[in-house]
Amino acid sequence: MRWPDVEERHAMKFLIGLLTLIVVIAGVFVFLSLPWQGLVVLLVLLGAWMLLTRRGQQAAQVTGIGVSTLGQRLGSSAVIVIGIAGVVGVLVAMLAMANGYSETLRRSGSGDTAIVMRGASASEVSSVLGHDATVVIEQAPGIAKDEAGKPISSPELVVAANLPMKGGDPEQDVGSVTVRGVGDMAWKLRTNAKIIAGRKFTPGLRELVVGKGAQRQYEGIDVDRELKLGNQIWKVVGIFESNDAMESELWGDADVVGSTYRPNGSNSRSSVFVRLTGADAFEPFKAALSSDPRLQVDVDTTANYFGKQSEGTTKMITVIGIVVGAIMAIGAVFGALNTMFAAVATRAREIATLRAIGFRGVPVVVAIMLETMLLALIGGALGGLIAWLVFNGYTASTMTAGTTGQLMFTFNVAPSVLWTGIKWALAIGFIGGLYPALRAARLPVTTALRES
Repeated sequence: MRWPDVEERHAMKFLIGLLTLIVVIAGVFVFLSLPWQGLVVLLVLLGAWMLLTRRGQQAAQVTGIGVSTLGQRLGSSAVIVIGIAGVVGVLVAMLAMANGYSETLRRSGSGDTAIVMRGASASEVSSVLGHDATVVIEQAPGIAKDEAGKPISSPELVVAANLPMKGGDPEQDVGSVTVRGVGDMAWKLRTNAKIIAGRKFTPGLRELVVGKGAQRQYEGIDVDRELKLGNQIWKVVGIFESNDAMESELWGDADVVGSTYRPNGSNSRSSVFVRLTGADAFEPFKAALSSDPRLQVDVDTTANYFGKQSEGTTKMITVIGIVVGAIMAIGAVFGALNTMFAAVATRAREIATLRAIGFRGVPVVVAIMLETMLLALIGGALGGLIAWLVFNGYTASTMTAGTTGQLMFTFNVAPSVLWTGIKWALAIGFIGGLYPALRAARLPVTTALRES
C-alpha cells in the first residue's frame, strides 16, 4: 500500500481548503438573501438539534462555557463587536439613504393616477403639450369626476429656478428648485397636499405656495416673503406638506408660470396628471389616448413613472453602500479571525480536555462559531442602533433623475434595512469563527495540551 507523499498531502489540503472557501462563500450569499422567516427556521432547527441529540447537547455545554468566560476576554471581544458595529452602521446608513429616497418618490404616485406626456419624453422637463392636446386628454374615458362633474385632470408646467441655499453664501451656494405651474384641480388630484401655513395662491397673480421640504432647504422662503424668479418678483403666500416628492417644489398658477418662463407658455404644458376611476381604468384610458390620431403621447401610471425615476439613484446608493460595507467587512472578518484564533490558542488546554473526555469535534466547532456569532449579533445590533439614532429621519437632498430640481428626502432606517445589517453581522461572525473553530476541532489532543 502506497502512502501519499508530502506534496500530495499539501495538494489535498489546498483542495479541501479551496472547496471549503467556495462552500462558505456560497452559503454566505444564500444566507444574505434569506428573509427573516428563514432565520427563524434555522434557529428552530439548531435549537432542536441542541436539545434532542447528544452532540447538540455537548455543543450547548461547550457554548455555555465559552460564553461564561467572555467577561475575562472583554478587550479581544470588543474588537469583534466594535469592528462589526462599524460595518453595520455604515451599511445601514447608506441603505437608509437609498430607502428614504426611493420611498419619497414612490409615495408621489399611485396605481389609480396617471401621467400623460409628449411621446418619447423621458420626463416632464423634456415634454411639451399644446392646449389642444390637454383638452383632448381631459375628455378620455376612465377619468374620475369631481362633485361638479368636472374631470379631475391637472395640466401642469414644470420649469427650474435658482434659489440661495439655506445657511450658505447667497451669491455662491445656489440650488435648483422645481417650479410647477398648476390649476385648482391639482389639489383635488393630490388630496395629500395640505396647506399648513398661509393660503393657496390666487389664479392670475405672481403668488407661490411652497413645499415644506423646499422651505427647509432654501433661504428666504416663508409666508409673505418675496422671491425673485425669472426676473420677476413673486410672493410666497402659503406652505404645504404632502409627504412626497412634491414637497420639494414651488407651485404657482400655470398660466403665470408659463408666461414667465416660456414663449407662448400660457398655451403649453409639460404634462397632464389625471385621477382615474380605479386602477383597472388605466389600460382603457391608455388605449384611448394611444389610438387617438390627434395625439402623440406616452401614458403611464404615476406609481410606475416615479418608481422609474428612483431606480437609477437608488441602485447607485445601494451599490456604493454594499461596496463600502464589503471593504469594511473584510477588515472586520480579519479582526474576528485574529481574535478567535487567539481565543482558541488560550483555551487550547480546555478544548483538549473536553475532547479527551468524549466531546467530539462537531460540538467544538459549533460552540466556537456560536460564540463568535453572538459577539457579531451584539455588534450588529449596536451598529444598527447607532445608525437609527443618528440617521433615521435625517434630511438630505439630491438631484432627481429626469428633473432639474433638488429632491428633499429623509433617511428611513426601516426594519428591512436593520435586518440586512444584522444578516451582514452574522455572516461576518460566521466567517470569522469558522476557521478558528475548524482548527480547534482538528488539533490533536496531545498537541493542544503541549502547546498550552
